[in-house]
Amino acid sequence: MGCIMRGMRNSSIKNELASIGIGAMIVFIAMVLVAGIAASVIIQTSVKLESQSMSTGQGTLSEVSTGVAVYGVEAYAASGSDISKLAILVRPRAGTEEIDLSNCLLELSNTDKKVILNYTTSYYAEPDGQDDIFSVNVFPDDNYAYGNASNRDGTRFGLLVLNDADNSVSATHPVINRGDKVYICINATGCFNGIAERSDIWGMVIPEEGSPGAFEFRTPSTYADTVMELMWDL
Repeated sequence: MGCIMRGMRNSSIKNELASIGIGAMIVFIAMVLVAGIAASVIIQTSVKLESQSMSTGQGTLSEVSTGVAVYGVEAYAASGSDISKLAILVRPRAGTEEIDLSNCLLELSNTDKKVILNYTTSYYAEPDGQDDIFSVNVFPDDNYAYGNASNRDGTRFGLLVLNDADNSVSATHPVINRGDKVYICINATGCFNGIAERSDIWGMVIPEEGSPGAFEFRTPSTYADTVMELMWDL
């Protein structure tokens, strides 16, 4: 009888040990699964953060290194009249790959009014040697005449290309890159009904991406010349 009881106790102990072993294995497997899921989430998160950081870095680099520079503003005023035309000379900043001027906006303001202009393909001229830039049909709705436009347009600007070695600047896609120089041509009569003497003008050429090109100038006290240089910054 004693042997039987000892056998039953041993069997019970073995069963308990087996149950404990199975339970421990289940807990271990559960821990492994949880750790695997956590590791997967961490890996996915790290990959996503890496992708976002690369995208942010590229965007920041593009914003910092890309931009438009304004380094000249010339104007035309007929004898005895206010300034009727502005030609703003722009080029890409150092390090800029490409800027599409058709996606740029031009802000222009005096002390009384602010206008925003965009590009129109109707007023575009390629470099071909010009004896008078203000006689070229690149000033919107100017009827080819000096300051006597019947349909004055103060919402658009035209383009007169000066340098474009790789022919990247076209009427439909005026993309400027290294070495390119372009005049942005404005009908000042359409914008401000002309610009009088001693006027303060502020402006900004805003590309789709990158730094804008800002400029400002004050017009002379008298318009002694028909064509005048209002700003020049090489």
